[in-house]
Amino acid sequence: MVSALRSMYPAGTRVELISMNDPQAPPAGTTGTITGIDDIGDIMVSWNNGSSLNVIPGEDVIKIIQEKTK
Repeated sequence: MVSALRSMYPAGTRVELISMNDPQAPPAGTTGTITGIDDIGDIMVSWNNGSSLNVIPGEDVIKIIQEKTK
């Protein structure tokens, strides 16, 4: 699963937050840049509002807005 996530969300990919189940979550619509996938499969994101809260696949929802340029 971690390998598949790393292929789907490579570092540098731009994403938009749709929803996150966390009281400290950035607001829906916040954009950010994926910095990597950790060893348990959380998606690490540097959000444009300064947050770095990880996305938990299957619980939180993001959408790709710009694929990583090769």
